[in-house]
Parts: sequence; C-alpha cells; structure tokens
Amino acid sequence: MKHLILAALAAFVLVGCDNDKAVIDGKKDATKTAIDNRKDAVDVAAAEAKKQADMDATVEKAKIEAKKTAAQAQLDADKKKADAQAALEKAKVDAEKK
Repeated sequence: MKHLILAALAAFVLVGCDNDKAVIDGKKDATKTAIDNRKDAVDVAAAEAKKQADMDATVEKAKIEAKKTAAQAQLDADKKKADAQAALEKAKVDAEKK
C-alpha cells in the first residue's frame, strides 16, 4: 500500500512538473512570437521610412532644379537688360554727336 501511495505521489509530482514545463514552454513560444511580430513591424516601418525618404529626396531635387532654372532665367534677363542698357547709352552718344 505504501508503494502504491509513493507511486501515485511520484506520478502526481511528475505530472505537476510536466505542466510547469509546458507553461514555461508556452510563455517562451509566446515571447518569441511577440518578438518576431515586432521584428516584422520594424521591417515594415523601415521600408516605409525609406520610401518616404526617397519621395522627400525627389521633391527636394525638384525644388533645387526649379531654383536653378529660375536663377538662370533671371541671369539671362539681366544679360538682356545689360545689352539693352548699353544699346540705349550708345544711342544717346550717337544722338549727342549729331
């Protein structure tokens, strides 16, 4: 009878240990799954940030190109104005000589 009680007690302890181990394994698996999900979220966020950076760079490049074009147009206009001013001054000199 004592052997039967000891066997039952040993079985109960072993089952209890197996349940504890199963709970530990379950927590470990849940933690790993949560970490994998966070890693996936980080990957998605990084990809979105890269796309946004590319779009921002494209916009910035377009702004730079527009400023360059505007500056060149202003310089071309200044050149034409200088030519016209010189032509006017030459015409005045010619008019004064006559």
